[in-house]
Amino acid sequence: MALTALLSVSDKTGILEFAQALHTLGIKLLSTGGTAKLLADAGLPVTEVADHTGFPEMLDGRVKTLHPKIHGGLLARRDLPAHVAAIKEHGIDTIDLLVVNLYPFEATVAKAGCTLEDAIENIDIGGPAMVRSAAKNWRDVGVLTDASQYAGALAELKADGKLSDKTKFALSVAAFNRIADYDGAISDYLSGIDFDASVGQAAPKRSLFPAQSNGRFIKLQDLRYGENPHQQAAFYRDLYPAPGSLVSAQQLQGKELSYNNIADADAAWECVKSFDVPACVIVKHANPCGVAIGANALEAYSKAFKTDPTSAFGGIIAFNRTVDVAAAQEINKQFVEVLMAPGYTPEALEVFKATKAKLNVRILEIALPPGGATDWDNGRNAVDVKRIGSGLLMQTADNRVLLESELKVVSKKQPTPEQLQDLLFAWKVAKYVKSNAIVFCAGGMTMGVGAGQMSRLDSARIASIKAEHAGLSLKGTAVASDAFFPFRDGLDVVVDAGASSVIQPGGSMRDQEVIDAADERGVVMVLSGVRHFRH
Repeated sequence: MALTALLSVSDKTGILEFAQALHTLGIKLLSTGGTAKLLADAGLPVTEVADHTGFPEMLDGRVKTLHPKIHGGLLARRDLPAHVAAIKEHGIDTIDLLVVNLYPFEATVAKAGCTLEDAIENIDIGGPAMVRSAAKNWRDVGVLTDASQYAGALAELKADGKLSDKTKFALSVAAFNRIADYDGAISDYLSGIDFDASVGQAAPKRSLFPAQSNGRFIKLQDLRYGENPHQQAAFYRDLYPAPGSLVSAQQLQGKELSYNNIADADAAWECVKSFDVPACVIVKHANPCGVAIGANALEAYSKAFKTDPTSAFGGIIAFNRTVDVAAAQEINKQFVEVLMAPGYTPEALEVFKATKAKLNVRILEIALPPGGATDWDNGRNAVDVKRIGSGLLMQTADNRVLLESELKVVSKKQPTPEQLQDLLFAWKVAKYVKSNAIVFCAGGMTMGVGAGQMSRLDSARIASIKAEHAGLSLKGTAVASDAFFPFRDGLDVVVDAGASSVIQPGGSMRDQEVIDAADERGVVMVLSGVRHFRH
């Protein structure tokens, strides 16, 4: 008995070639609307669903496959005599292969100016219903929901005349996942609409935070363990990841990434890709312990390493430029957990392969984001999420970029052009340091970093101590504080350490007291007007 395939697709990529191959294998073709026309125009023998069911398409195509002859053919279990008898009694033929992709709801609502009417009309009803029926009855029906599945299914059909149970089950899981993603996208969109504010508007007013949030992620791999050995873990990516984000990395060599490797690598990559010039970032325990810019990867790395050689041991190193052999030879002198860059010369990779001890170094290649006006174009999350007990905290991501024109000089002493550049550099780094954050910089490199302390004074003291241990002088440095100085004591600590210019958000009720202290100490003070807490 010949198999029957029902084809009904919105995205017709590859469907004609697939249908032709099915016909060559003797599989009967059943189809709907535009798909049926495409196949018929190509000379393929195809039966329209309306002819199959004896019921015409109606309501502008809203009703065409919602019929017992379709769902009975998909849901009937061939191993149950009662099911077989029932469909025979009612003249229902079995359907063995379902090929469906859904109306492009996600693409429609992503368009600027999408109206609520456009969104509603692109909610597929018959497609998901058929997919669910076929996926539920996976032992008897193969269900394909994406063009990428055509080649594999066709190869099995050619080789064995049928799909294996393993393949049909995998296709069923993929189908249910697709329906979940689709329904989640509809829920996110509709529950984010402010109906009252949308009245009279062409495009509805949408909230960044819908009434219901439906996370949609795909597992990339299971991890050996989590943050600690007694914890289990896995690594997931967004359903539609931004280009240039960590999940797009290709691992070129080394051991499997750990939970902590991934968390630290993300911190390093997010920081390094924020620079427009050659830069290197070294991260340890989620904090940058060395950041620098230079003429090339080697110079940037050499400067970044000087900040805190002790912490850099076993660190995560990220570059925003291709790593060449000179940089690789210098990096190869140290113990490195993870190395990231947009590219490596063949000679650079050979440096690590040639040293047995370095074969375990996890080397990742990540293309830089294309750049543009949106967070997506720059490879950044639009929204950040933090898990709490039985809930989530959601916020727009801290993607604020400070421009030199936004700086407000509040001290009597004016900054030199060199100081302005160091202040902006320090500010960029401080954004990626855990609060309370204090960052000393000079000449395009970090000189001392104090992170994650309950007191800003302690962060400042730790930064100073680290600089001393690294043999670096803080005289004439620029300092960034991620939040305002509530009292003048924090300013006094960084000036005592050698700072000659300071950048901070401002906004304290004692701002004037701190500004007066800057004038008293003869240092430059610049306000950013932006706070960068990072917890």
